[in-house]
Amino acid sequence: MNTSLRTAVWFLPAWLLMVCVAGAAPASAPAEESAPRPDILIIMPDQMRGDCLSVLGHPAVRTPQFDRLAREGMLFRRAYATVPSCIPARHAMLTGLFPQSSGVVGFAHKRIPKDQLTMPRMLRDAGYRTALVGRNMHQSNSDEALGYQVVVHGSTYVSGDAYDKMLRDAAPQTGGIKALVRSMKLHYNFWPAAPWPLDDALHPTSWVARQAARVVADTAEGEPLFLTASFYAPHPPLFPPKQYFDHYLRAQLPEPARGDWVDWDSLSPRGRLGGTRVLLKGDQLRETQAGYFGLIEHLDAAVSPLIEAFKARSEEAGRPWLVIVTSDHGEMLGDHGYFRKCEAYEGAANVPMILVGSEELGFQSGIRSCEPVALEDILPTLAELAGVNVEAVDGVSLVPVLRGETDEVRPWLHYEHAKCYSHPQAFHALTDGRMKYIWRPASGAEQLFDLKEDPREEHDLSSDPSHRKELQRWRGLMIKRLASRPEGFSDGERLIPGRPYKPIQPGAG
Repeated sequence: MNTSLRTAVWFLPAWLLMVCVAGAAPASAPAEESAPRPDILIIMPDQMRGDCLSVLGHPAVRTPQFDRLAREGMLFRRAYATVPSCIPARHAMLTGLFPQSSGVVGFAHKRIPKDQLTMPRMLRDAGYRTALVGRNMHQSNSDEALGYQVVVHGSTYVSGDAYDKMLRDAAPQTGGIKALVRSMKLHYNFWPAAPWPLDDALHPTSWVARQAARVVADTAEGEPLFLTASFYAPHPPLFPPKQYFDHYLRAQLPEPARGDWVDWDSLSPRGRLGGTRVLLKGDQLRETQAGYFGLIEHLDAAVSPLIEAFKARSEEAGRPWLVIVTSDHGEMLGDHGYFRKCEAYEGAANVPMILVGSEELGFQSGIRSCEPVALEDILPTLAELAGVNVEAVDGVSLVPVLRGETDEVRPWLHYEHAKCYSHPQAFHALTDGRMKYIWRPASGAEQLFDLKEDPREEHDLSSDPSHRKELQRWRGLMIKRLASRPEGFSDGERLIPGRPYKPIQPGAG
């Protein structure tokens, strides 16, 4: 890849921050070998798009806290969920295994064996206090079995978890969170939106942030801490506090991406219950965006005290600290006539990924990388920083990139999703951070996009004669990548459409 596409300096004007260029800020001093293991905080929204950061020049979203982290550390602009829906994406993050290795290639549970490496088990065994606050990790294993010693569950769709019990006590008239969502005529997967009707302190985002800060305060100073603050926002139901909802209703909001390859006449503003295709427009679009963007800005504000408390604890203990911001997958939000996830396009598959550490870790600051990275890379990154040797994972440690020792991660990344909403929806995709190739195994259809020139994927280059060789090159890479798959997608010479594609690979459990 052209190294001139890989990094950007944050002091450039906002309009220049849309590209990744060489010329990184000078690296900090290298970390000493004897440096203690860092405290680790993962801030994990659910269903947050990778482009919804104001530091990226988003035309509407305001994220000052996340922007600050990006300026202090490194933002990986081409970070992906290798299976962009919640169960498989979290499985990949927990295990460091690509879907092709784990067998979890779609929306389905596969129990993680007790002797298999997971991120929290690894850190627990290395002497960390491991904690999960908020949304569960959506596995068939319990979160405790995955390696979290402290678990405080809070969601927006579970009756009887810690958050729901708090809400019933504080606002008994609601009947709990599920009854409140029903009374607001909202949904856990679709686009209706409305302002949160109670005190902002009772909002699930506010509650998760407070509970996570309590874990920080209650963890003994002598213990290194691994804390996952797992938020349900900005996943529907779209109900941000009123001040944020009202702000975005009045704001100038962007139009969804409109691919010239979309059959727009086939879409309806009503959508289809259980489906993903809908023509969001007018007031419906504005309210949906206000709900989604409002949840993101509220989240950004809510985590600020948590981050400061986390850093302060580490500094008082004389330990380094690391903060990671990422999500399990994105949200199409009307792009190309889609809502929800499970798609190959940037809205669904691209996720935010920011890593920032204290000075002792020797990370570069204010850098953007356009290398293709994935959720699977987090586990080996934490292993290296914690001094743990790990084998048999697909992810790669990002520490050399963070320290400026290299700007390369991998030549390209493969990601996929088996049938979720329909057979035509299933896909395989490849990207090197600049180009993207998509193959639909149900029909054999192909798409090719230039993410630098066309970041919204509005122009499909697969039928452009001037890109024929480029298309053939990417097709050849996909043929090789899928040649060993049990589904029979490739015979090593060609791609074979029409093969069965189940969410758990045959023979994988």
